[in-house]
Amino acid sequence: MASLLSENKDFQNDLRGEMSSNAIAKKYKMARSGVQRWRMKLKLEPVSISEGQRETSESSDGTKTVEAIRSRPVTLDDARAWIKATGDDPDDYTLSIRSIAYGVDMFSNRMSASPKTKKSDPKRLDLPSLYAAARTKPRERVIVAPADRATVVVFADPQIGKTGRRGGTPELLDRMAEKREKLDDLLKVRKPQRTLLADGGDGFEGFNSGGNPMFTNDLSLAQQMDCYGTELFAFVDLLHQFGPVDVGAVLSNHTAWRNGKQNLGIPADDLGLFVHKQVRKVTTASKIDATWHFPDDYDESVAVDVMGTSIGLVHGNQFGPGGAISWWERQAFGAQAVTSADVLITAHYHTFGVGMAGRNPMNGRQRVWLGAPTLDNGSDYYRQTAGRDSDPGLMVFDVTPDGFDLQSLTIL
Repeated sequence: MASLLSENKDFQNDLRGEMSSNAIAKKYKMARSGVQRWRMKLKLEPVSISEGQRETSESSDGTKTVEAIRSRPVTLDDARAWIKATGDDPDDYTLSIRSIAYGVDMFSNRMSASPKTKKSDPKRLDLPSLYAAARTKPRERVIVAPADRATVVVFADPQIGKTGRRGGTPELLDRMAEKREKLDDLLKVRKPQRTLLADGGDGFEGFNSGGNPMFTNDLSLAQQMDCYGTELFAFVDLLHQFGPVDVGAVLSNHTAWRNGKQNLGIPADDLGLFVHKQVRKVTTASKIDATWHFPDDYDESVAVDVMGTSIGLVHGNQFGPGGAISWWERQAFGAQAVTSADVLITAHYHTFGVGMAGRNPMNGRQRVWLGAPTLDNGSDYYRQTAGRDSDPGLMVFDVTPDGFDLQSLTIL
């Protein structure tokens, strides 16, 4: 029977034609499955893609796809013939086929062809031409000091009144005067349109902190607060020469209103914030264009908008060492001020640090955490208990309309 069918031209033509497998099986008195086997066995002509065509597409990487409904499944020979018909070489593609049977003699066929990745031939590379093209390719220049620029100065942890291995109040005042001189020189180069003085807290030492401040401080509490206010005004007075000044201030553990280790009142009763409010009165009387930003009465962090970039500020005693970014992540659930900040500045740990903290869903920008170095005379208590120490410094960075300018980050 098989030999007779293989020599029967009518049978072969029917297999290649539009007759269904059921019709052929009935005509030649055989099983439908036998007809399908014959169709797969014989070298049939490729499927005509134009007939029953449903969709043809080509992706950006050159992958071609065609889907068609036919009375039989497609083969790899069909796929090769299809690529040849497009004018391409099938050997340059990885071919794949898929056929799904449904109904009687109905197949949903899909053929795909993905370009093969060819290895580069070093002999074919014209290196002089490549280098010449690279030299002439237009590139965006790095602008050192664009006109639209704001400078952020981070004033952190001077702990005025404390004595340590770097000295006492005379040495601290001399250090801060030196930092202002360097800051003045830097601002003359950068020429910002406006500035932000971000006070990270612990402006004075107080008498309820760690160690033994009652016997090591060289200033009384009133003197500490007076000196703190004088230094704040000196920085604001310098900054306002370069345009409007924003001042961000937060509460901190050393300047908290406390009885021993027990905090009194609400967060807004912080004595450091009280000093800021007195300095604000002086700047207003002096006609200085300065605007203060404080946390809400029951909050401990604040955010300041600087040229469209949100700068968050918190002292840092709210979390343990190395926990700034994790703390920041959790602020969303409490709807805190720094929830949508692009940059978070923290102090408290007296060491410089930087970390990337994902992206801001509000604008797609990369979020950055900055840990500020200290201005103080050295925390011998912390150095002895935690083993950490760093040089004093004044952290400065710029913000442009594009956001935080990483290359501007410096420590004076």
